[in-house]
Amino acid sequence: MSNTTTLSKYLALPQNGKISATYVWIDGDYGLRAKSKTLDSIPTSIADLGEWNFDGSSTNQAEGHDSDVYMRPVAIFKDPFLGGDNILVLTDTYQADGTPNHTNFRFKAAEAMEAAADLIPWFGIEQEYTLLDTDGYPLGWPKNGFPGPQGPYYCGVGASKVYGRDIVEAHWRACIYAGVNISGTNAEVMPAQWEFQVGPCVGIDMGDHLWMARYLLGRVAEDFGVDVSFHPKPIKGDWNGAGCHTNFSTEPMRQEGGMKYIIEAIEKMSKRHKAHIAVYGSDNEQRLTGRHETADINTFKYGVADRGSSIRIPRPVDAKGYGYFEDRRPASNIDPYAVTDIIVRTTCLDETDEE
Repeated sequence: MSNTTTLSKYLALPQNGKISATYVWIDGDYGLRAKSKTLDSIPTSIADLGEWNFDGSSTNQAEGHDSDVYMRPVAIFKDPFLGGDNILVLTDTYQADGTPNHTNFRFKAAEAMEAAADLIPWFGIEQEYTLLDTDGYPLGWPKNGFPGPQGPYYCGVGASKVYGRDIVEAHWRACIYAGVNISGTNAEVMPAQWEFQVGPCVGIDMGDHLWMARYLLGRVAEDFGVDVSFHPKPIKGDWNGAGCHTNFSTEPMRQEGGMKYIIEAIEKMSKRHKAHIAVYGSDNEQRLTGRHETADINTFKYGVADRGSSIRIPRPVDAKGYGYFEDRRPASNIDPYAVTDIIVRTTCLDETDEE
């Protein structure tokens, strides 16, 4: 746990024109890592930042005999932990020969977003997560038992219904300060489970902003001495799992008469259900059971306002006849680059499983 009172006197010291740039990357297990360097001036764009490297043999991204993995900056955010002109730098990773690292799904996603740019794909992702004590048990749960059944916790108010609100509020403020396009937060169905929403974001920005929001959440929780789990079923039994519902639209879907294009996109996705599930998160079969507001993992169905469907068309969208749809299948531990990539390739670029 951070000692913020002691730290604050050091953070108040002048930086004499220099700034800290914390480079953030996705590791070999789809977690996040970071390390910092000193810059002599404030960068005005990504082009002002240099490539950097790290020991990939310590992050499950390379072998020890050829361990250098390279980080290329892709987005800059303000640093809410150090403040001032200090920055967070989101990067993607490459091998020494210039090929993308095996966890770099951004490279392929960026190609898809460029190819579909004329359709202006918008995304909004609802990131669910669970707060854990350092012993791995959900925050606020009785150590020798369970809280009461689900029902009063979703969007709840009160000490017996909500655990960890300070962390959630701190994360929300950190995201806003950093420049992450966070659009809201709420307590979820299982106690100690929360959600934040990022978006709408255009194209590749969706993955960039969600990954940075996850980094900020991990750092904020670290300050409070709490861990964050993105496992889609952290507690077995009659408890809701955690998802990453992905909302999607293109410009034609958002115009009058757009329902035609929404249905066409959903029909395309129905033909690639298995391909989508393959990149919709690990252990997702534990969550997609047909219970707890999910469709069975082996079934594809869609409907209006149906939270037991694979894809939900919100009732206001159905009433207006245009807007967006929600893919409810992605798990909380997805790589958003992989998910947004396949959605665009299926619905906008007309890729099929035969390709």
